[in-house]
Amino acid sequence: MFATFELEQKLKKLDARLTGLGRLAVAFSGGADSAFLLKAASRVLPAADILALTVKAEIFPAWEAAEAVALAADLKTEHVTLEVSALDVPEVAANPPDRCYHCKKNLFRYLLAEARRRGFTVLADGGNFDDQDDYRPGITAARELGVISPLAEAGLTKAEVREVSASWGLSTWDKPAYACLASRFPYGRALTREGLDQVERAEDFLRSLGFRELRVRHHGPVARIEVGGDERRRFFDEAFMDRTHDYIRSLGFAFVALDLAGYRSGGFNEAVPPAERKKYS
Repeated sequence: MFATFELEQKLKKLDARLTGLGRLAVAFSGGADSAFLLKAASRVLPAADILALTVKAEIFPAWEAAEAVALAADLKTEHVTLEVSALDVPEVAANPPDRCYHCKKNLFRYLLAEARRRGFTVLADGGNFDDQDDYRPGITAARELGVISPLAEAGLTKAEVREVSASWGLSTWDKPAYACLASRFPYGRALTREGLDQVERAEDFLRSLGFRELRVRHHGPVARIEVGGDERRRFFDEAFMDRTHDYIRSLGFAFVALDLAGYRSGGFNEAVPPAERKKYS
């Protein structure tokens, strides 16, 4: 039994939707939402009718794909990893405000082609109901290609996904949200493999120190660190600051700064003009 009758009704709606899909391919990042969707599908569909598909690209950290492989194995789901170059798409490399639209359109095309090649006609992503509140051009790209979002359709919020995931014993129930590495760059600053690698290595370093919520924003010569609000106090230690500064500078940054406001999701979206937002609403 869950906290509310409403949540139970949402889960029944999700079960009914998944049951009616037949063979289902899931765009699987290994995050809380896609793991929940994969688990939900496994509760109502035969294993042979479920396929997890993960993209490896330069805009995703290596650890993310590795965790997806391990999690799919734990869930006993057939899993395929595809290697794709996101930067080969000029509209992605140039990093305009609607970069996510062009990126998702490219990646989902690969996933759809692989799914159909293997006999799966339906591709779903882990988008939840809350995702509709932010500027997310990628949602438009998914809809245009026929990719479905069963969690959002059922009205399941992020908090509800985490609640049910915990009750199901999923290790991802409290996994921090994680956007692609491209989201660390201000819109208009071109994406390069070198820049993406700098961000990935800087974030891997901070993660190795135990930070859970973190971003390293790339402002050319400046690396701006965002960490969870309750984790900022760790920087009030000179030795710790020196260690962090020296390592991140060794990656090629001239300056290393701590954002005093701490981590916040979609920070660069705050500067997107209303007209641009309206195009993908």
